[in-house]
Amino acid sequence: MQVQPYLSFEGRCDEAIEFYKKAVDAKVDMLMRFKEAPDQSMISPDSAEKVMHAAVHIGNTQILMSDGRCQGSPNFNGIALALSAATEADAERMFNALADGGEVRMPMTKTFFSSRFGMLADKFGVGWMVLVEH
Repeated sequence: MQVQPYLSFEGRCDEAIEFYKKAVDAKVDMLMRFKEAPDQSMISPDSAEKVMHAAVHIGNTQILMSDGRCQGSPNFNGIALALSAATEADAERMFNALADGGEVRMPMTKTFFSSRFGMLADKFGVGWMVLVEH
């Protein structure tokens, strides 16, 4: 069994994918747009180019994402993605890249469980916890 996060960016999925490619070296496994759906009866012309479904690898984990209902207001309250880095330098680099345009909630610091740990919400509102593996 596998549990995968499924993130709805409500119209900003293409932007999010490009951001994650740069910030955490995300790789797109597949991407399907609403215009490619076999049944177009419930799809508005405004959403034709939006992402209906995408699968993106970040490290060893596949994250699923879409533009959802294209309502313009993504909501990621109550959840955070934990990102484990191999080195302190990697943790700092990824933390700073993800924080660009976002909100640092806890700056990177040494904790009792990791040599570097920090929390942030990226510019899309997705919560991240970045830490160094031991």
